[in-house]
Amino acid sequence: METSGKREVPTPLRKVLAVDAYLTDQLVKLVEKSLPLRQLKVHYKLLEVSCHGIPWLTLPLVLIWILNSKSLYQMQINLLIGLVLDIILVSLLKAVTRRRRPAVNEDLFAIGPDKYAFPSGHASRAAFVVYFFFHLWPISTIFTLPLLAWSFSVCLSRLLMRRHHILDVLVGMLLGVFEGLIMGYIYLEQETCVSLISWITEEKMD
Repeated sequence: METSGKREVPTPLRKVLAVDAYLTDQLVKLVEKSLPLRQLKVHYKLLEVSCHGIPWLTLPLVLIWILNSKSLYQMQINLLIGLVLDIILVSLLKAVTRRRRPAVNEDLFAIGPDKYAFPSGHASRAAFVVYFFFHLWPISTIFTLPLLAWSFSVCLSRLLMRRHHILDVLVGMLLGVFEGLIMGYIYLEQETCVSLISWITEEKMD
């Protein structure tokens, strides 16, 4: 979204991005003055890994093989499709907007479109996971607060680690909800998921 090469960013948009960067910087500085949150700084990386795309893509596949439970196939396949959709949409938006991450960011593992900030893939993934397990495959209410706390912590950590600006995270969250709505329309039935797994594993399912 910022100037890259010969691309010109419209003045109104440039002002919005500047305000966003300023507010993000002020928010992070304000939070860093809080002793409890400053002590939690060591946990930010753990939150980052907990919502990384690779573990979330791997998890449904691993669970399909390990659990081998037909009652979970529908959840696992639809969750996997939603996660792939999330990666595709986030990558496309990052490639188009090309907004740089905060200047102080030191993410050495950001390559390709992931070196750009808008939107936050972690925020979109966290929001999608919450939507999925609240509306598409509802979980027990006992897990509601932990899941919300995890999602909120992931989004906040993206700002406190200076990986993203406020606008990146907010749009990422909205994108995650949008992905959940899309999955609600294309949600695969149990029989279809069983057939897909049977085709992939070449093992006949009853």
